[in-house]
Amino acid sequence: MAGKAVDNTGQAAAILGSVAGAHFVRAIAPAYGVPVILHSDHCAKKLLPWFDGMLEADEAYFKEHGEPLFSSHMLDLSEEPDDENIGTCQKYLERMKAINQILEMEIGITGGVEDGVDNSGVSKDKLYSTPEDVFQVHAALSPISEKFTIAAAFGNVHGVYKPGNVKLRPELLVDYQKFAGEKTGEESPLFLVFHGGSGSE
Repeated sequence: MAGKAVDNTGQAAAILGSVAGAHFVRAIAPAYGVPVILHSDHCAKKLLPWFDGMLEADEAYFKEHGEPLFSSHMLDLSEEPDDENIGTCQKYLERMKAINQILEMEIGITGGVEDGVDNSGVSKDKLYSTPEDVFQVHAALSPISEKFTIAAAFGNVHGVYKPGNVKLRPELLVDYQKFAGEKTGEESPLFLVFHGGSGSE
């Protein structure tokens, strides 16, 4: 939204554009008479300064209005080792909890290409999160806040591919909930979200 001509050193233009866009949406929404939810998507490790800048704007907005500027943010550290991914999410969720904000995180890999990240050649087994992977996230984040969602992988991909190249395994969604339920004693304790699609037209 800030434009390519603005210096983006330290993600400054990305921060400015995102924050300006969020303020615009909040300013115009009452004219339409609709509630809005503002969400930032796919922040990889190299873009963490962008995430930090948006959080600073959220915290400033919260002090004045009692709610964050953005409703939620997504950290996509699925390319990093699981321990680093989850540990970074813990750190940010602690900060987001103070302003009543939702964190979305991704565990496992969504196939295909999006936002310059090419996962089209990854090993097929990487396209499926395990129940243990998913519960590891829940176990680490739930003591901090209930306001987080998990983008797990069950064969879903970005883009369109020839028939037979993509195999969705939606039964895994049941497995994730069942495994977590057995561990926690709760029915369907996970808040799951998903990226991409079936890869078909």
